[in-house]
Amino acid sequence: MRAWQVQQLGDPSEALHQVELAKPRPESGEVLIKVEAVALNFLDILLCQGKYQEKPSLPFTPGAEISGTVTEAGEGVSLKAGQRVLATPPLPRGGLTEWVCVPEDHVYSIPDSMSWNEAASMFITYQTAYYALHRRAGIQPGEVLLVHAGAGGVGSAAIQLGLAVGARVIATAGGPEKVNICKELGAEAVIDYRTEDFVKIVKEATEGRGADVIFDPVGGDTFDRSKKCIAFEGRLLVIGFAGGRIADAPTNHALVKNYSVVGVHWGLFRRLMPERVIQAHRELMELYEKGAIRPLVYKQFPFGELPQALNLLADRKTWGKLILTPPVVQAVK
Repeated sequence: MRAWQVQQLGDPSEALHQVELAKPRPESGEVLIKVEAVALNFLDILLCQGKYQEKPSLPFTPGAEISGTVTEAGEGVSLKAGQRVLATPPLPRGGLTEWVCVPEDHVYSIPDSMSWNEAASMFITYQTAYYALHRRAGIQPGEVLLVHAGAGGVGSAAIQLGLAVGARVIATAGGPEKVNICKELGAEAVIDYRTEDFVKIVKEATEGRGADVIFDPVGGDTFDRSKKCIAFEGRLLVIGFAGGRIADAPTNHALVKNYSVVGVHWGLFRRLMPERVIQAHRELMELYEKGAIRPLVYKQFPFGELPQALNLLADRKTWGKLILTPPVVQAVK
């Protein structure tokens, strides 16, 4: 079978090599999945560069999110051959391959109505946004939700989930194309942060009150300015640091304005409370089947164009999720 491996650390075009490997067999507690689609993430780039918090030994296969069909089940597994699933293959055996063995507790069933590309795009972004908005922020119908980087994978998920709960959603995005995407997703106001002051517009839209919940995957200057438009008893959600700089959170400012800075580490939540993640997955599948949420897919790339796709992702000019599809070829036996 064909697979991608990181054989030396560096940018994707230098680090990644396509190799032929033997088709794996599932061990006890695992299933073998025929991969139909892989969603690319910024962490795949960081893994190539050796800058991610996990640093697997070389060589390893990246690829954190896949969709596909269970073709074989190991001992003690309840999943059956033929089931359609999404999965998060743990390192060093990631999903950028034709077949992959995955522990059963990293595999989740999907409805027949969901496409492979949507399924691969579904898990990390929607789980993160759901955990952030519902468990960490306790968002309520009628509250104002400000979503930064609303055209990104996790931002677009947050917009949809905010609307699904009945919140008023305001989004920021960079450039006319991404602004239009956020409008199409249903945000009532979208701010082009390149040319407009989101603090001023949020205050105007809320009659000076500010946003009850701010969803911030950017950090840096965006976090600093978000503190200026947070409402009384608001919750400023720290999702990530795509902007590069890790901002300070002055406790005196949080005290005077009476708001909370709330950390969102979904990976730790999943590790400590896996049963809650399973429940969230069921609820997300229900929302999907009701038409309330639908993953945003930027483009599908053939298997051989992984380095080019990751370079495009690194340039931050894309929106939604980028998908890689394995080739339809017979595996090496």
